[in-house]
Amino acid sequence: MIYLSKKHKNALNKLKNTLFVKLVFLLIIISYTTSNLGCANMQRPTGGPKDTIPPKVLNIEPENFQTNFKEKEIILEFDEFIKLNNQFREFSISPDTDLPPNYKVKKKRLHITLPDSLEENTTYQLNFGKGIVDYNEGNPLENFVYVFSTGDILDSLSISGRVQDGFLKEFNYQNDKEVRVILIPTSQDSIFGKRKANIFATVDSSGNFKISHLKEDTYRIYALKEENNNRIYDSPSESIGFLKDSITLSKDTSGLLLEYTKGFPKDFRVVSRTLEKDGLVKIIFNKILDNPQVKILEDAENITWFNPTNDTATVYLRDLEFDSLRFEISDNNSILDTTILKKSRNAKIEKELELNFNTTNKVDKINHIKITTSLPLDTFNRGSIELLEDSISKTNLQIEKIVSNQKTVLSIKTNWKPKKDYILTIKEGGLKTKFEDTNKEKTINFTLDETENYGDINFEFKGLDEKEQYIMEIIDEQKEKIFQSSIMDPSHKETLKNFPGGKYSIRIIYDSNKNGRWDPGDVYTKKQAEKIWYLNRTFTIRPNWEQNEVIEVK
Repeated sequence: MIYLSKKHKNALNKLKNTLFVKLVFLLIIISYTTSNLGCANMQRPTGGPKDTIPPKVLNIEPENFQTNFKEKEIILEFDEFIKLNNQFREFSISPDTDLPPNYKVKKKRLHITLPDSLEENTTYQLNFGKGIVDYNEGNPLENFVYVFSTGDILDSLSISGRVQDGFLKEFNYQNDKEVRVILIPTSQDSIFGKRKANIFATVDSSGNFKISHLKEDTYRIYALKEENNNRIYDSPSESIGFLKDSITLSKDTSGLLLEYTKGFPKDFRVVSRTLEKDGLVKIIFNKILDNPQVKILEDAENITWFNPTNDTATVYLRDLEFDSLRFEISDNNSILDTTILKKSRNAKIEKELELNFNTTNKVDKINHIKITTSLPLDTFNRGSIELLEDSISKTNLQIEKIVSNQKTVLSIKTNWKPKKDYILTIKEGGLKTKFEDTNKEKTINFTLDETENYGDINFEFKGLDEKEQYIMEIIDEQKEKIFQSSIMDPSHKETLKNFPGGKYSIRIIYDSNKNGRWDPGDVYTKKQAEKIWYLNRTFTIRPNWEQNEVIEVK
């Protein structure tokens, strides 16, 4: 037998305790590592390119497209962990059932429990929209459908086509990738705008769509671009495309074109009414009006005007000493609504005739000086407008007041000279409105722009109907900027005189109702948007050149 001294016993016990602590720590590390490894494929991988691939279906039980379907549960198995995204908006079953299916995710599987209320001899379609996404990045599996029939026959008809923006006449995937095509049987057309459609498809990157496994029926078809993804046309900010007539489906139908535009809301309402800091009242409508009128029901002297699209009224009041005002809004002499504007007790208002110049440091010898006033101008004192040329006063000024829709522009012309310094001063109180509001003094310094950058171009348009009215717009290649817009001469000949040099294109609007603007589609009356034609190329205006263009409109 070996006897240890007290000193050795203490050393041995200390060693045992140290080994025990290390063993416990090692077990914790192993447990933590094992746990993380077990969940590794649930975590987002680090490094490398971002995952953009949606989940892939590996197995379906029972198989898709079954007839004489009797099962109560469907199981979809994927190649990665999944989750559901907005399932109540994205998922649908068509035709409707009394109770919706129940959806439950178990790792890489989606279990679908069907309701007991399935009808006999009926083809059902489960549409998952963009509701199935991968667990880490949320990449959606788009347009996946599960189809089965409770009878001997599986409905097999299809509808296909493409969509595009009705104004730009093109499809831009970055802007319009959320567009969906929805199909509603005419027997259920009353749900439009009230309940979400169950038959739908998301367009592909080229704007193409296809809806399959349809039964013989008569349908209404729509292209819907929305923000809330509820498959209901329920906001004036949403765009809608439609066909004038319904589709009677007895065979596969292809080649449809749906053009979506921001349409007309069914009911009129005032979106907002505000008293601005400059004392102007702004009333914004939710729709474009034909011939709007605004009447103040109290005794309040005012001047009212509307923006070019007739969906905003601006009211200029003589007296701002009021607590509230009632505004009656009409269109074509028919009263639409009455709205009340209440003035805040803390409102800080400064009525002033503000001046906006078309130049900062260079004067254009073609357009000269133009001053736009913030309020309708009544009179101006010529003596309050002073122009110095190299410190010498110029008196031979041509000053003209131009009024358009209550907006006033003062045009100031003279023989501008190169290498001269100009100072233009509009003295305080020199300009006055009907309600005695005036301007503060304003001065600008500038020189002559000596750049020779203007040319002339003559257009002759072929293929247009002489009985129709057209609007010609000079635009940029991206269709974003409008440089000039005017009603085309009945001869279909137009001239751009002294037009800035550069590359341009043309948009022609078929102004069918001759109201001077483009009108979008109205889904409620099934009236299509007014036709638009684009020149499919650019043309160049060259400085100091006159050129001719004959354009065939097809």
